[in-house]
Amino acid sequence: MKRLTVKLWRAIRGPLQWRVLWLWHSTFMVGVTGIVRDDRGRVLLLKHRMWPEGRQWGLPSGYANKGERFEDTVVREVREETGLTVKTGELAFLKSGFKLRIEVAYEALYVDGRIEVAPFEILEAGWFAPDDLPEGLQESHRQLIHRRRA
Repeated sequence: MKRLTVKLWRAIRGPLQWRVLWLWHSTFMVGVTGIVRDDRGRVLLLKHRMWPEGRQWGLPSGYANKGERFEDTVVREVREETGLTVKTGELAFLKSGFKLRIEVAYEALYVDGRIEVAPFEILEAGWFAPDDLPEGLQESHRQLIHRRRA
């Protein structure tokens, strides 16, 4: 039986193998967060309309589109939510183990633009010193901001 399985697997090379693997294994959503800093060391924070009351402040975040590089997700989400242009840096955080979600965070550097919030998703946006963060900031985002300062 093993030999037959190996022969069959080798016979279906290419896209068909990937389709079988995709059907066989779990599919995940990937939540991507950007820890965006400016040249003064301030962090970009957004007050998200859809997040729970009292915990609405957080870093720019969103879900990766199919086939999108996670670094590009950060750039896209920041542009969509604030109008700013950023450059993605190093991977800061990766967490799996959720049922159908993976969380990824990247450092990012402000490049250009003025903040213009997307009013459907974002209530407010601004630059904050890491030692003067707003009330209602997601605790996991507070940890990301301070983890990367060392």
